[in-house]
Amino acid sequence: MTVPYGPDMRASDSDREKIASRLRDAHAEGRLSINEFQDRLDALYEAQTYGELEPLVRDIPVMRTHKTPAIVQRPASTVATGKRSGGEKAMAVLWTIWVCAVSVNLVVWLLVSITNGNLEYFWPAWVAGPWGAVLLAITAMRRQVRD
Repeated sequence: MTVPYGPDMRASDSDREKIASRLRDAHAEGRLSINEFQDRLDALYEAQTYGELEPLVRDIPVMRTHKTPAIVQRPASTVATGKRSGGEKAMAVLWTIWVCAVSVNLVVWLLVSITNGNLEYFWPAWVAGPWGAVLLAITAMRRQVRD
């Protein structure tokens, strides 16, 4: 007679290792940040029962044997409100740096023009233009690939 696993039953080292493997896979796929991965591993090795293990992987999809995730239909609202990926964060940082650099150049150009009493040649365009064009092209390509 087989007994189903209950939340109060004690987990074995083998059970913990299976959960650790799922957590490592989720981290490698970008589903968990390094901090969240470490926190869950710490909680995993402190857990004693199945009831303590289950919450650690509740939000991680179960992988099939050929490593393709089960397809889960989610409402469109939850898809749109997800966290930014690493690439999106990097692009946001690059755009922020571009805005700061262009702003500094505009302020310097404006101060020089005011000090000289006439408008100087608009050299900030040489900073903003090429760099902005490259960032715009990368952003457009990323959106096209994503869509």
